[in-house]
Amino acid sequence: MTLDARRVALLVAANTALAPFAIDAYLPAMAALADTVGASIHHTELSLSAFLAGFALGQLLFGPLSDRIGRKPVLLGGLVVFLLASLAITTVGSLSELLAWRFVQALGGGATVVNSAAIVRDCFSGREAAKVMSTMAIIMLLAPLVAPLVGSGLLYLGEWWLIFVFLAVYAAFLMWLLGTRLPETRAPGSLVASPRQVLANYASVLRHREAMGYISAASMSFAGLFAFITASPFLYLEHYGLSPGLYPLVFGLNVVTMAASNRLNIRLLRWRSPQQNLRLGLGIQLGVALGLALVLASGLESLWTVVPLVMVFAGTIGLVAPNAISALLDHFHHMSATAAALRGSIQFSCGALAGVLVGAFEVDSAWPMVGTMLGAALLGNLGLRRLAGRAGHG
Repeated sequence: MTLDARRVALLVAANTALAPFAIDAYLPAMAALADTVGASIHHTELSLSAFLAGFALGQLLFGPLSDRIGRKPVLLGGLVVFLLASLAITTVGSLSELLAWRFVQALGGGATVVNSAAIVRDCFSGREAAKVMSTMAIIMLLAPLVAPLVGSGLLYLGEWWLIFVFLAVYAAFLMWLLGTRLPETRAPGSLVASPRQVLANYASVLRHREAMGYISAASMSFAGLFAFITASPFLYLEHYGLSPGLYPLVFGLNVVTMAASNRLNIRLLRWRSPQQNLRLGLGIQLGVALGLALVLASGLESLWTVVPLVMVFAGTIGLVAPNAISALLDHFHHMSATAAALRGSIQFSCGALAGVLVGAFEVDSAWPMVGTMLGAALLGNLGLRRLAGRAGHG
């Protein structure tokens, strides 16, 4: 099978879209799900953090396994776990059952998605890899745009459990698509790491100052985004009184700016390095987070002032994520899945923590979200400057 950049981007994007679908599709159904499991909306929102925690662990465990036995066995095995757990969620009757099955579902999802960056790394490097990542990200961004709309539609047609049936069907579709269209991209005869070597590999990434600068940049940017995603059902539907029908549309506006910044990233990569674009993206996020804090402090807060600023903050992920990942993986050709796994694990752990921070304050205010976004933006900028140093400039 011949693999060109566009084909790799399409296959890997379809695979990576599994995570945003699993995270965003059930947001409109949060209240209905809370009724079924007999818990408050704030406690039911913890299923988001449970998913992210499982996703983080899944990447840590299965990234090295993918370097050891190949991309496809780990990918397809993860999809089987995800499919079965999605079906199990349709039968839950308590919050503890929901949290447990969401965690298992995410373990399968982590095993699947951790392979995406490694497959790109197997086939491309440098600016070419950053371009493929950006193309992949544009396609993948359709998932968070479409997911709440799909969730709303399925909720309108029936019950919340239809959303998890849909996720199981999507996993089955991926098993067919990747099973028949994607060859094994891991080079035959690659050196295989022992479990002790895997731990040593993780330690070598953690000790690599510049790499940790890129990981902190991607993780903090994601944490800021996840603070918004966790807060959005409460903030938009209850705090600002948006109708459930309009929620997916306003939520989807963020994806429009993400797609625009991805296109901008691809253009800028013609004469700028991935590191320069990364610094630009992080700088914009910090400025916007400060703007949000000023809007709230000055009493100018409304749907009309908050939504555009959130759009720019969320959108700038398109300048941060692909460049942070490609700059990181350029240092770890020999163990790309392991490095990608550690990056994904730290990133999703930070997202889970941001979600817990936002949900911890049961107050009728946007401050928990904005405070978390501002803290994350500050840490992301500081992390890149202090750890990547001069390398972060060029």
